[in-house]
Amino acid sequence: MSQESKIVSEPGDLRPVDLATNFEALVVQHKDAVYRQLVRVCGNQDDAEDALVESLLAAYKAADQLRDKDAFRGWLASIGRRVCMKIRKQDRLAPIIQLAELDQERLASSQLSPEDSAMLSDTHRCVKSALDRLDPKYAEVYQLVDLQEFKLQEAADSLGITLEALKSRLHRARAMMREALDVEMCF
Repeated sequence: MSQESKIVSEPGDLRPVDLATNFEALVVQHKDAVYRQLVRVCGNQDDAEDALVESLLAAYKAADQLRDKDAFRGWLASIGRRVCMKIRKQDRLAPIIQLAELDQERLASSQLSPEDSAMLSDTHRCVKSALDRLDPKYAEVYQLVDLQEFKLQEAADSLGITLEALKSRLHRARAMMREALDVEMCF
């Protein structure tokens, strides 16, 4: 018996073709348990539903990588947790993004109310103050990626560093910005 035949014939093992044909059955069997996990990780049902849908799509696209049907639930849950973390990260940045969009819209129409103008001024002051306190190598990365919306590779090339170094600096810069903004009690 060949090595491949032996691996495929063990209990729980599936060939990629078999997995594709059984994908729906595996989803039906495990989606509720994974959804319950995602509600806890994401913090609410709406985000958990979105994460589950994204996870199922990602799992379907990568179904040929799964060799053991018994590992499907853990594999899907792992994908779902990553999606939840991405959603939570986007939610944390949403107020800043909304204020930036408000800033652009209002400035374009030149119709800032006194309250909006004061809020915008305070936000700019808080962000600038927090940014000024960052080490220059972190501030530069934060400005390029989060404020000027450079793609990661473009920012890395611009700074003459590797993509991995940029990601590390960006992660640290975002953590420092969150901490600095919390200290300022801006948001």
